[in-house]
Formats: sequence, structure tokens, C-alpha cells
Amino acid sequence: MSTKEDSYKLLTSQIQSLMEGEEDLVARMANAAAMIHDTFRFWWTGFYRVQGEQLVLGPFQGPMACTRIGFGRGVCGSAWQQQRTLVVPDVEQFPGHIACSSRSKSEIVVPVLRDGTVIAVLDIDSENLATFDETDQRYLEQIAEIIAR
Repeated sequence: MSTKEDSYKLLTSQIQSLMEGEEDLVARMANAAAMIHDTFRFWWTGFYRVQGEQLVLGPFQGPMACTRIGFGRGVCGSAWQQQRTLVVPDVEQFPGHIACSSRSKSEIVVPVLRDGTVIAVLDIDSENLATFDETDQRYLEQIAEIIAR
């Protein structure tokens, strides 16, 4: 039985290989979202792309989602504003959480940075409380770096 870390190590190397030679950001995001979602079976896995002063829904896996999120709003907008990963064990406890689905209980949002600027965020939601930890953060940040290249 493999550990979560083993799964992330394999996933990260697979994403790295798949991204080589692909320059289209949306294509990179689409495959990464599918691979993360397929590996871990999270409730929702996807990207929001920075478009002006909003995050606009990008490639994702899972049920329908909010289409636009303002700068500094919710977990996604806050991660964008703060330019850092946010791990939220219980979304009900996050001030200003945007509930796209009442089934989402915990969340991690990782900024995708290019040249020090957030160009997108990787957003993952779980139907369970406290799903995400330092292992998720470390590897998802590596995956975000791969996507941004």
C-alpha cells in the first residue's frame, strides 16, 4: 500500500514529464487537474485564472463551480491576494468563504506564480474536514511551479 507521499512523488514526476514541450497554460492546467483528481479522488480539483481583478474558472474536475471570484474574496481570492498557499481544515470557519457547494468541507488553494506574479490558483476541495496537510501543500506547490514554467 502506497502512502500519500508516494502517490504525490509519482504524480509529480508524471506531471513533469507530461508538461515537457507543452506551452499552452490551459492545456497544462487541464491535464494537471485531471491527474490530481484521478489520483486522490478529491471532491473538486481545478484552476482559476487571473483575468484583471477577478479569478475566472479554468479547467477543473468535479461538480459545477463558481465562475468568477474577486481579488481577496473567499479562500481562492485570499490566496491570490496573499500570494501564498492557504490550507483550510474547515471552510465554515474561514471568514468570507464562498460556498459553491455545501458538500465542500475543507480546502487547499495554491497560487500559481510566474515571475513573482500570481497567474492562477490551484483550488482543491474535499467533502471531509481537515483533509489537507503539509504533505499536500509541499507537493501541490511543486506541481504549481511545474505548471507555471
